[in-house]
Amino acid sequence: MMEIMQQKKKFVVYQVFTRLFGNTETNNKAWGTSQENGVGKFNDFTNKALSEIKKLGVTHIWYTGVPHHALVADYEAYGIASDHPSVIKGRAGSPYAVKDYYNVNPDLAVDPANRLEEFQSLVERSHANGLKVIIDIVPNHVARRYKGVTNPEGVVDFGDGDDTSVAYHRDNNFYYIPGEAFELPDFENGYLPLGGETHPMMVDPYVEYPAKWTGNGSRLAKPKFDDWYETVKVNYGIRPDGSKDFAELPIGYEERTHQEHYAFWLTQSVPDSWQKFRDIALYWLAKGVDGFRYDMAEMVPVEFWSYMNSAIKHVNPDTFLMAEVYQPHLYRDYIRLGKMDYLYDKVDLYDTLKDIIQGKQSTDAIVDVQAGMQDIEHHMLHFLDNHDEQRVASPEFAGCAEKGKPAMVVSTLLSTSPTMVYFGQEVGEPGAEDAGFGKPSRTSIFDYIGVPSHQRWMNHGAFDGGLLTDAERDLRSYYQCLLNLSVMSPAAAGHYVELQTANRQQGRGYEGNLFAFARYSQEQLMVVVANFDPDSKESLPVVVPEGVIAEWKLDDGEYSCQDALNGNKTVMLKVEAGIGCLALSLPPLGSSVVILDR
Repeated sequence: MMEIMQQKKKFVVYQVFTRLFGNTETNNKAWGTSQENGVGKFNDFTNKALSEIKKLGVTHIWYTGVPHHALVADYEAYGIASDHPSVIKGRAGSPYAVKDYYNVNPDLAVDPANRLEEFQSLVERSHANGLKVIIDIVPNHVARRYKGVTNPEGVVDFGDGDDTSVAYHRDNNFYYIPGEAFELPDFENGYLPLGGETHPMMVDPYVEYPAKWTGNGSRLAKPKFDDWYETVKVNYGIRPDGSKDFAELPIGYEERTHQEHYAFWLTQSVPDSWQKFRDIALYWLAKGVDGFRYDMAEMVPVEFWSYMNSAIKHVNPDTFLMAEVYQPHLYRDYIRLGKMDYLYDKVDLYDTLKDIIQGKQSTDAIVDVQAGMQDIEHHMLHFLDNHDEQRVASPEFAGCAEKGKPAMVVSTLLSTSPTMVYFGQEVGEPGAEDAGFGKPSRTSIFDYIGVPSHQRWMNHGAFDGGLLTDAERDLRSYYQCLLNLSVMSPAAAGHYVELQTANRQQGRGYEGNLFAFARYSQEQLMVVVANFDPDSKESLPVVVPEGVIAEWKLDDGEYSCQDALNGNKTVMLKVEAGIGCLALSLPPLGSSVVILDR
């Protein structure tokens, strides 16, 4: 008898690098200024743009790079202190070196004096177009010089109350190296700030005394070039010897609710940095933000996440919380104790799919990946592309966007977890520009640059795809069909069963370049088969084992199904002696999503 389960919801997160999304300039000069290379604005996200994003099947939009971070441009006329170019990566700056959490990047505003109001208008437009809004919080580190300009009453900046005479104090926001001044790293591989361009602020060196620990945890007054030297590490009450200067969660709290976690922390004294980040999150919730993406969450103690996330959920239980955690042995703690909704599934599924595309692994590896995640599969967010990773279409990854299509089908439908798409991915953006600090294969997050394939879809602000090539237009239509299918089909949020083992055992041409699985609910049955081979067409029977057919309560006979990914073409499911069989013909890199409505 089919188990009755609480239906999960499928979500699609569309990540946009806010500074780049609306930029129409095609100059693309290495180390170019915003005047030379252009810069996108909040206002570029018009109702037309947002409605087209929504039509892709998107439920949540992640505006990357919104909090005010260190950058080279001069905004002193707006009361904003300039940042020293030697501790900025690129010219536009890293969005993960935040200098003011209570305002937004002035680069993104038509009128920097009204930048917060322009962002709030964007939130309202997003909501009006059916999109939930996510922004970044970067809890592990901040810019080397943090300075709030429009803090709410009573808010004290990070570090302002620190005792800098000691390396550590629980309520210091930073770790210090008393008696030593910060020194810039020895720059390597010919790198120079601003590409070697002269700048008035470079006449005098950057001064920091005493030196602070660097964002990635380096305790050197002179960090190395590969360290996150543009940032400083935030102190969460972890002593330099690694011991904890705060209460730990009682045994059994992995099974407790958000409210029970919230109640526990009301009885505890916590470090100052915990309170500061909680207040930042609540500030943005009050501005209409619907969720947060947490950078490098595993570098911050899980107890803080219990405190932070339970406070957020106390205000809005539906807040969408996703985080970077790259150590699989920590996944369950950060989900169950830290109360995260979703973690990046990079180390397992993403890395496996990349290897399959590059011919380094068989599709059989997906079976073990999914089996190992079954207890937390809903919480492991899937993606093939984001600002940290090589573009799918880049030579360093797949070499062309078409090779990513079967992996995208598997990534999107394998689990009930959210799917994330990075802007431009859906039109095959290869990230080929040499932007300055950012190098080809990844669209630079540090520089002012254009995104050519995406710009062709933008079509000078018409957002109608008018300049796309036929291949780019077809790819976007494919993504639109797949993503909408994932959020609208009941089976996509239902049970999972792998079909790979049975089909590999039955042979008949079923090789390790194919992958098959099924999802089902009480309303709908779905069989997914993906062909990762870029050269071979596959015409073969796909077996649905006896136990699955029995679970689906299908009698012997023929059932008319639709291939929802290929124009709802009719496919017959034949059940004989309790075993199902689908006769499929898959072109190179082709996939089928066969659906039978009950």
